[in-house]
Order: sequence, then structure tokens, then C-alpha cells
Amino acid sequence: MLILALDTSAAASAALVSDGVVLGRFASTDTRSHAEVLAPAVEQLLFDAGVAGTGLDALVVGVGPGPFTGLRAGIATARMLAFVWNVPLYGVMSLDAVALDADHAEGEFAVATDARRKEVYWARYRAGSALPELVDGPHVGPAESVPDLPVYGRGAGLYSGRLAGTAHATELTPDAVALALVAERTLADGGALRATTPLYLRESDAKVPGPRKKALL
Repeated sequence: MLILALDTSAAASAALVSDGVVLGRFASTDTRSHAEVLAPAVEQLLFDAGVAGTGLDALVVGVGPGPFTGLRAGIATARMLAFVWNVPLYGVMSLDAVALDADHAEGEFAVATDARRKEVYWARYRAGSALPELVDGPHVGPAESVPDLPVYGRGAGLYSGRLAGTAHATELTPDAVALALVAERTLADGGALRATTPLYLRESDAKVPGPRKKALL
């Protein structure tokens, strides 16, 4: 199964994966240039692999949780490409990718990513043979709200002193390769993936302005 995966819930990343083999990957460390770098990265990945977009079996996109602007860039790009290439499009929660990359996790554990405003996006998982099982979440809140469990991900590293549990693998952020593997294994097991509805978890900071006040005569 040939999958193109995109994620912009943190930094922008893209990956081309076929039956568990990574054919190409891209990752940016800039959290402010998703829209500018993602489409050229996808074009280069396909070119280097000698693959046409219409030859994909599926396109997968991380649906967050994440900030509004970054998350929209990835989901809008994925929807446009899936429409143009006429290939199936699936959503995967971005925290699931972090959970898959938490290689040494046993029993129940949590993953946390940076939600800014001194908060984290987090979810609780149970380690499994093929994929971690989502037990609870996703949530957004202070680090103190994460359960007293081993916590994996960059969010855990940022606020390790405020966690009830212990921080592990604090370099982990949502990655397109792991996203593709989650989708591939889920579909292979006959499971269902998400729609591409974004998981914002917060109200937008942008507000529609109210009516203008009438000037005094």
C-alpha cells in the first residue's frame, strides 16, 4: 500500500511509505512556514521516488490537536491533493503518531505535545502489539492535568517539572512517517480511520467584530 502522509500539527512533515518501507521523508523545524514548504516538499518526494500522485493508494493527514493556522495548512493541502489526484483521504490523530514512536512504552502511558500558552495537548494510551490503544483524550490543559504516568513527547520535556509522572523521549513530535504507519496498520487490521475534521480543542483567537458603535451627534 503506497501512502503519502502529511502533518502540520507542530512543524511540517511529509512522508511516502509503501508497505512499511519509507521511500522518502521531509521534516521542517520551522513552526511558521507550513503553507510555504509543504507543497514543494510533496512534489520533491514524489519526484525522487518516481511516483505520480494518481498512483497513490491513499493520502493521510494529521488532524491534530494543534494550532489553527498550522493545522489548517496541512489539512487544506491534503484535501486539495486528494481531490485533484482522486485518491482516498484519511485523517489520523497526530498524537497517535507520537504514541507509536514511544518505542519503550509499556502498560499505560501518556503523550504530550506543546500547545503553547504554557499548556500541552495530551492523550492516554495502552501499549499494544501492533499499535498503542487510545484510552482517553485528546485534551488540552496544563501539564498538571496529565495523569501520573510515563509521559512521552516534546510537551513532557517542556514542562517536566510540572508533571505528576516522568518525562521520556522528549524530542518526539508528530511525524508523518509514524502517521503513515498508524494508518497502514489500522487499515490492514480492518480498522477505521478518522475523517479530516481538525481537532482544535480551543476556541479561535480570531473573533468576528461586533457592530460599530454609533457616533454621538
